[in-house]
Parts: sequence; structure tokens; C-alpha cells
Amino acid sequence: YHVAQAIVRTFGGGKSEIKEQIRKAIRTHDLDQFTLYLDTHESTLTDEKSLKKVKEFRSYILKNWDRIFDWRDKVENVPEGARGLGAMESNQRHISFRMKKRGMHWSKAGAEAMVKVKQGMLNGTLQETYLKHRSRSARKQRSLQQSIRMSQLFKQPVRPSVGVKHGSVALHSSRSSAMGHLSKILELSF
Repeated sequence: YHVAQAIVRTFGGGKSEIKEQIRKAIRTHDLDQFTLYLDTHESTLTDEKSLKKVKEFRSYILKNWDRIFDWRDKVENVPEGARGLGAMESNQRHISFRMKKRGMHWSKAGAEAMVKVKQGMLNGTLQETYLKHRSRSARKQRSLQQSIRMSQLFKQPVRPSVGVKHGSVALHSSRSSAMGHLSKILELSF
């Protein structure tokens, strides 16, 4: 995601041969081809601003060269249909908000478990997965399902308010007394 954003920032939007060649060199992790295409493009530039953008782009890519790779190339048994990291970028907020609160620290196993729980919650598969690995009697299972249904009832929206009821305070004294003044104030506020 960040590399694609840096390419667009440096070379502009739209399609161009140089952008495709640089993307290909980065994707195949070919540093020689990357340097060749970037040097070739840089030699055609005369604008100082464009030269500065290319220099910053080169610096950014070379600083991060060892960390720019597709995770699917590094992992054994990649799931079928697995997407690149860009698919995760938009969803990382859900996980980071849960795991970075109040100075939390996580072990590797604990962090992986929490990510799986959050993933199950977001995908709607947590309950099914959890119940699948539990061995409960049919009676216990019915009881659990009943409590889940009851908890859903508590989540129902409340009825809308009917509004303010109108009324008056019975006055058994003169309008100029303290109670009379209170009665006038209450009548004005409604």
C-alpha cells in the first residue's frame, strides 16, 4: 500500500511504462532493474521538484528494500485466495484499537489469539467456531442457545418517549403568595 502510494506520489497518476517497470522490479525484488529504470527516468527530468521527488522515492525504497516483499512468498501453506497486505490495511484499525490500549503488552501466542478472536467477531464466525470445539450435552447446548436469544432481546431498541405530560399545581392560596409565584413560573415553563 505505502509503496504504491509512493509510486503515485513520485510519478503521478495514470498509466506509464516506467511506473509498470518499477513496480515489476519491486515485486520481483530485482534491485538492479529498479536502479536502472529509476536512473533512466531521472535522466529525462529537468524540473527540480520532480528530481527531488525521485530522490526521496529512491531513498524511501532503498531504506526499506529488505522489508518490501509479498507475505505470501514467505509463508508456507498460503490459504487459497489469500490477498496481499493491502487487504489488511483498511481493517487494521479494529485490531490495533483493541491491542494498543493502556500500555498493553502481548506475548506472541496471546497476540495471535486476540487477533483470531477479533477476526472471528468481524467475520461473524466466532460463536460457531467456539461452540464447535466445545463438547456439551444437548441440554446444555439448548440452555446456551436460550441465553443467547435472551441477550438478543435485551439489545432491542427502546420505545420512543411519549413526551411531556401537561398538568397544573392546585393552588389553595392567593396568586401573590410564594406558592402562587411558583404556580405562575410552572405555567410559563410549559
